[in-house]
Amino acid sequence: MSQTVSIVTLGCKTNQFESAAMSEQLLKCGYRQIDFDDGADLVIVNTCTVTAATDSQSRNLIRRARRINPICRIVVTGCYAQVDPETLAELPGVALVIGNEEKRDFLERLADLDTDHIQVSVSDIRKVDSAEILPLSSFEQRSRAFVQIQNGCDAFCSYCIIPYARGRSRSVSVADVIKQVEALSDSGYPEIVLTGIHIGNYGQDLHPKIDLLYLLQQIEKAGFGGRLRLGSIEPTELPSQLLDYIAASDWLCPHYHIPLQAGNDVILKQMNRHYTTAFFRQLLESIRQRQPYAAIGLDIITGFPGETRQQFLSTCEYLTDLPFSHLHVFPYSRRPGTPAAKMKDQLPGNIIKERAAELRQIGEDKLKEYAEQFVDKELQVVIEGGKDKGFKKGLSQNYLQVRVISENLQQGQCCRVKIERAEQGVLYASTL
Repeated sequence: MSQTVSIVTLGCKTNQFESAAMSEQLLKCGYRQIDFDDGADLVIVNTCTVTAATDSQSRNLIRRARRINPICRIVVTGCYAQVDPETLAELPGVALVIGNEEKRDFLERLADLDTDHIQVSVSDIRKVDSAEILPLSSFEQRSRAFVQIQNGCDAFCSYCIIPYARGRSRSVSVADVIKQVEALSDSGYPEIVLTGIHIGNYGQDLHPKIDLLYLLQQIEKAGFGGRLRLGSIEPTELPSQLLDYIAASDWLCPHYHIPLQAGNDVILKQMNRHYTTAFFRQLLESIRQRQPYAAIGLDIITGFPGETRQQFLSTCEYLTDLPFSHLHVFPYSRRPGTPAAKMKDQLPGNIIKERAAELRQIGEDKLKEYAEQFVDKELQVVIEGGKDKGFKKGLSQNYLQVRVISENLQQGQCCRVKIERAEQGVLYASTL
């Protein structure tokens, strides 16, 4: 009987991509993947370390895996494993702790496991100067696939530990990116998402230097026939030439995910973010001028050390007046090892929670207003699978959730629909 494995993933799309790649390799080796709660023989916890709360969540998952199956082998990897392997190695049941670079040859390390001795293998990721991606040919979700084009980050925002967990920014070669895109497209995925830690910095480490615009142009020249979505891009890395190209390319989803992080210039400076609120507003307005119906998603952190009530209120006013569609709110969480963790005037948790709720309401209002624009219009939708009160779930090019009336649509199918109504940011449609 084959051994069972369960992989639990915390954090970003890069972690999700790498978990999928590890899963594929394990299945090829004869493992059978089961749900976490079913008590697998081997449990892999791919951790996140963005906040102290995610560290705690990772530790709790490890303890829970041990309770479900006391004799399971637990492998811990990801960003928490990268920055604090010693803490994780001390947890009962942990057999192997590997860093992010060690994910590439984790099967070899798995084969060498000694049940009597905990193994820790975490290299200095800041010394890694090239991006070698894990091979991946399929995703559990048939509607879209992710292509990792870059890893690492050189930004060093004051609240963020990621440069220490992922290393310096390093790019996958154009040829390897195109090879991934073509393989996944040939496998039937209607949408490809370009992902990474800092994709707006793509190509700056290559010789000669290139950029994200050049990569997109090469993908187009290669004859890519699906639709392509870009992951999160920093506001300072969206030059006019790139915006013009995206606006003119109907194969690129009209969807931007741009981290704002603060709606106040003083806090932006304390965060080590290199732009102003005026610059950010101008950027969003320039996108709207090019693509009036484009989706624009923002990230924002609330409760940063020293954030006054007045600064928070000015952030709310600023956001209310900005032209965006989606808002992802992150309550600030003190992360040891970052400059922000040592700052004075750390805010109490109840205030941070209250402010996050107010910002989420602004986000809900913005999404509702944005979605209502599409009633009686046509959109392209990829069916994601699953049902909601009899409707098939889908995702539009501009990142809106769509519920479609049809029994014949299959997961991964791309179709055009007519929007009939909008309810709380969700669109309801019929096929054309």
